[in-house]
Amino acid sequence: MSVLELKEVTYSYDKKKQVLSGIDVQMETGKMYVILGPSGCGKTTLLSLLGGLDSPTGGHILFDGKDIEQSGLGNHRKNHVSFVFQSYNLIDYMTPQENVRLTAKKSALSFLGRVGLTIEESKRNVLKLSGGQQQRVAIARALGSEAPVILADEPTGNLDEETAKSITDILKESAHKMNKCVVVVTHSNELAKQADVVFQLKRGQLQLYKAGGKMGK
Repeated sequence: MSVLELKEVTYSYDKKKQVLSGIDVQMETGKMYVILGPSGCGKTTLLSLLGGLDSPTGGHILFDGKDIEQSGLGNHRKNHVSFVFQSYNLIDYMTPQENVRLTAKKSALSFLGRVGLTIEESKRNVLKLSGGQQQRVAIARALGSEAPVILADEPTGNLDEETAKSITDILKESAHKMNKCVVVVTHSNELAKQADVVFQLKRGQLQLYKAGGKMGK
Protein backbone atom coordinates (compact mmCIF):
# COMPACT_ATOMS: atom_id res chain seq x y z
CA MET A 1 0.00 0.00 0.00
CA SER A 2 1.23 3.49 -0.80
CA VAL A 3 2.25 5.65 2.15
CA LEU A 4 2.26 8.90 0.14
CA GLU A 5 -0.12 9.72 -2.69
CA LEU A 6 -0.62 12.82 -4.80
CA LYS A 7 -3.96 13.21 -6.55
CA GLU A 8 -4.26 15.77 -9.34
CA VAL A 9 -1.87 18.10 -7.51
CA THR A 10 -1.30 21.54 -9.03
CA TYR A 11 0.70 24.47 -7.70
CA SER A 12 0.87 28.06 -8.90
CA TYR A 13 2.76 31.13 -7.70
CA ASP A 14 0.42 34.10 -7.22
CA LYS A 15 -2.26 32.18 -9.19
CA LYS A 16 -0.35 33.01 -12.38
CA LYS A 17 2.76 30.92 -12.97
CA GLN A 18 1.82 27.24 -12.78
CA VAL A 19 4.76 25.16 -11.55
CA LEU A 20 3.06 21.79 -11.06
CA SER A 21 0.18 20.51 -13.15
CA GLY A 22 -2.11 17.56 -12.42
CA ILE A 23 0.44 15.33 -10.69
CA ASP A 24 -0.70 11.81 -9.80
CA VAL A 25 1.79 9.51 -8.07
CA GLN A 26 1.94 6.87 -5.35
CA MET A 27 5.00 6.16 -3.19
CA GLU A 28 5.62 3.14 -0.96
CA THR A 29 7.83 2.36 2.00
CA GLY A 30 10.88 0.21 1.29
CA LYS A 31 11.83 2.17 -1.83
CA MET A 32 14.05 5.09 -2.75
CA TYR A 33 12.52 7.54 -5.21
CA VAL A 34 14.47 10.18 -7.10
CA ILE A 35 12.96 13.24 -8.79
CA LEU A 36 15.22 14.70 -11.48
CA GLY A 37 14.87 18.04 -13.20
CA PRO A 38 16.65 21.32 -13.96
CA SER A 39 16.83 24.21 -11.49
CA GLY A 40 13.58 26.11 -11.21
CA CYS A 41 11.38 23.27 -12.50
CA GLY A 42 9.54 22.85 -9.19
CA LYS A 43 11.39 19.93 -7.56
CA THR A 44 11.85 21.66 -4.20
CA THR A 45 8.26 22.94 -4.33
CA LEU A 46 7.05 19.37 -4.80
CA LEU A 47 9.16 18.20 -1.85
CA SER A 48 7.72 21.03 0.28
CA LEU A 49 4.20 19.89 -0.58
CA LEU A 50 5.01 16.27 0.29
CA GLY A 51 6.41 17.47 3.62
CA GLY A 52 3.46 19.66 4.52
CA LEU A 53 5.54 22.86 4.39
CA ASP A 54 3.14 24.31 1.82
CA SER A 55 -0.28 23.50 0.39
CA PRO A 56 -1.14 22.70 -3.23
CA THR A 57 -3.23 25.13 -5.26
CA GLY A 58 -5.36 22.19 -6.32
CA GLY A 59 -5.64 18.48 -5.68
CA HIS A 60 -4.85 16.41 -2.59
CA ILE A 61 -1.85 14.86 -0.83
CA LEU A 62 -2.58 11.73 1.19
CA PHE A 63 -0.62 9.95 3.89
CA ASP A 64 -1.85 6.40 4.56
CA GLY A 65 -4.99 7.29 2.62
CA LYS A 66 -5.82 10.43 4.65
CA ASP A 67 -5.60 13.99 3.35
CA ILE A 68 -2.70 15.66 5.20
CA GLU A 69 -4.51 19.00 5.32
CA GLN A 70 -7.54 17.48 6.99
CA SER A 71 -5.43 15.61 9.54
CA GLY A 72 -3.25 18.71 10.06
CA LEU A 73 -0.03 19.82 8.35
CA GLY A 74 1.69 20.25 11.73
CA ASN A 75 0.84 16.68 12.66
CA HIS A 76 2.16 15.49 9.28
CA ARG A 77 5.46 17.35 9.71
CA LYS A 78 5.91 16.13 13.29
CA ASN A 79 5.01 12.46 12.91
CA HIS A 80 5.15 11.37 9.29
CA VAL A 81 8.13 13.03 7.56
CA SER A 82 11.72 14.05 8.25
CA PHE A 83 13.93 16.29 6.12
CA VAL A 84 17.53 16.14 4.91
CA PHE A 85 18.82 19.36 3.33
CA GLN A 86 21.79 20.17 1.10
CA SER A 87 23.02 22.65 3.74
CA TYR A 88 22.60 20.03 6.55
CA ASN A 89 20.57 22.42 8.82
CA LEU A 90 22.32 21.26 11.98
CA ILE A 91 22.47 23.34 15.16
CA ASP A 92 26.09 24.42 15.00
CA TYR A 93 26.80 24.88 18.71
CA MET A 94 25.76 21.28 19.44
CA THR A 95 27.47 17.95 19.00
CA PRO A 96 26.12 15.33 16.55
CA GLN A 97 24.76 13.41 19.52
CA GLU A 98 22.87 16.48 20.79
CA ASN A 99 21.51 17.24 17.30
CA VAL A 100 20.14 13.72 16.90
CA ARG A 101 18.70 13.71 20.43
CA LEU A 102 16.38 16.53 19.33
CA THR A 103 14.35 14.01 17.32
CA ALA A 104 15.52 10.55 18.42
CA LYS A 105 13.10 8.33 20.27
CA LYS A 106 15.95 5.87 21.00
CA SER A 107 19.71 6.15 21.57
CA ALA A 108 21.22 8.90 19.42
CA LEU A 109 24.55 7.04 19.30
CA SER A 110 22.93 3.99 17.71
CA PHE A 111 21.66 6.08 14.80
CA LEU A 112 24.99 7.89 14.43
CA GLY A 113 26.77 4.54 14.41
CA ARG A 114 24.41 3.30 11.74
CA VAL A 115 25.49 6.11 9.39
CA GLY A 116 29.19 5.52 10.10
CA LEU A 117 30.16 8.03 12.81
CA THR A 118 32.36 6.91 15.70
CA ILE A 119 31.54 7.68 19.32
CA GLU A 120 34.41 10.20 19.39
CA GLU A 121 33.11 11.98 16.26
CA SER A 122 29.60 11.99 17.73
CA LYS A 123 30.80 14.06 20.69
CA ARG A 124 32.63 16.78 18.69
CA ASN A 125 31.11 20.11 17.78
CA VAL A 126 29.44 19.65 14.38
CA LEU A 127 31.50 22.49 12.87
CA LYS A 128 34.61 20.36 13.39
CA LEU A 129 33.19 17.67 11.09
CA SER A 130 33.62 17.44 7.31
CA GLY A 131 30.67 18.13 5.00
CA GLY A 132 30.15 14.41 4.47
CA GLN A 133 30.13 13.77 8.22
CA GLN A 134 27.65 16.61 8.78
CA GLN A 135 25.34 15.14 6.16
CA ARG A 136 25.59 11.77 7.93
CA VAL A 137 24.47 13.52 11.13
CA ALA A 138 21.52 15.05 9.26
CA ILE A 139 20.48 11.60 8.01
CA ALA A 140 20.90 10.11 11.49
CA ARG A 141 18.62 12.85 12.82
CA ALA A 142 16.04 11.96 10.17
CA LEU A 143 16.27 8.26 11.03
CA GLY A 144 16.08 9.01 14.74
CA SER A 145 12.68 10.65 14.36
CA GLU A 146 11.30 7.25 13.26
CA ALA A 147 9.16 9.03 10.66
CA PRO A 148 8.30 6.59 7.84
CA VAL A 149 9.14 9.16 5.11
CA ILE A 150 12.53 10.83 4.52
CA LEU A 151 12.51 13.83 2.15
CA ALA A 152 15.96 14.84 0.91
CA ASP A 153 16.68 18.03 -1.06
CA GLU A 154 19.97 17.74 -3.03
CA PRO A 155 21.59 15.75 -0.19
CA THR A 156 24.83 15.17 -2.14
CA GLY A 157 24.99 18.62 -3.77
CA ASN A 158 27.89 19.94 -1.64
CA LEU A 159 29.88 16.70 -1.48
CA ASP A 160 32.73 15.16 -3.43
CA GLU A 161 32.05 12.09 -5.57
CA GLU A 162 33.23 9.46 -3.08
CA THR A 163 31.38 11.03 -0.14
CA ALA A 164 28.26 11.46 -2.30
CA LYS A 165 28.31 7.73 -3.04
CA SER A 166 28.50 6.93 0.69
CA ILE A 167 25.53 9.21 1.44
CA THR A 168 23.56 7.66 -1.44
CA ASP A 169 24.26 4.19 -0.03
CA ILE A 170 23.00 5.27 3.41
CA LEU A 171 19.77 6.67 1.93
CA LYS A 172 19.25 3.51 -0.11
CA GLU A 173 19.86 1.34 2.96
CA SER A 174 17.35 3.46 4.91
CA ALA A 175 14.71 2.48 2.36
CA HIS A 176 15.64 -1.18 1.92
CA LYS A 177 16.71 -2.18 5.44
CA MET A 178 14.69 0.23 7.60
CA ASN A 179 11.59 0.24 5.37
CA LYS A 180 11.53 4.00 4.87
CA CYS A 181 9.97 5.80 1.93
CA VAL A 182 12.93 7.91 0.78
CA VAL A 183 12.22 10.72 -1.70
CA VAL A 184 15.21 12.62 -3.10
CA VAL A 185 15.23 15.62 -5.42
CA THR A 186 18.54 16.02 -7.22
CA HIS A 187 20.47 16.95 -10.34
CA SER A 188 22.64 13.86 -9.89
CA ASN A 189 22.31 11.10 -12.47
CA GLU A 190 24.70 9.00 -10.35
CA LEU A 191 22.29 9.17 -7.42
CA ALA A 192 19.37 8.40 -9.75
CA LYS A 193 21.09 5.20 -10.92
CA GLN A 194 20.82 3.85 -7.37
CA ALA A 195 17.10 4.61 -6.98
CA ASP A 196 14.28 2.10 -7.25
CA VAL A 197 12.08 4.59 -9.10
CA VAL A 198 13.09 7.76 -10.94
CA PHE A 199 10.77 10.54 -12.07
CA GLN A 200 11.59 13.52 -14.24
CA LEU A 201 9.80 16.80 -13.62
CA LYS A 202 9.26 18.53 -16.97
CA ARG A 203 6.95 21.45 -17.67
CA GLY A 204 5.03 20.80 -14.47
CA GLN A 205 4.48 17.10 -15.22
CA LEU A 206 6.01 14.19 -13.33
CA GLN A 207 7.10 11.53 -15.82
CA LEU A 208 8.26 8.03 -14.94
CA TYR A 209 11.88 7.70 -16.04
CA LYS A 210 12.97 4.48 -14.36
CA ALA A 211 11.21 1.64 -12.57
CA GLY A 212 12.40 -1.83 -11.65
CA GLY A 213 16.02 -1.07 -12.51
CA LYS A 214 15.47 0.13 -16.09
CA MET A 215 16.19 3.70 -17.12
CA GLY A 216 14.04 5.40 -19.72
CA LYS A 217 15.19 7.71 -22.48
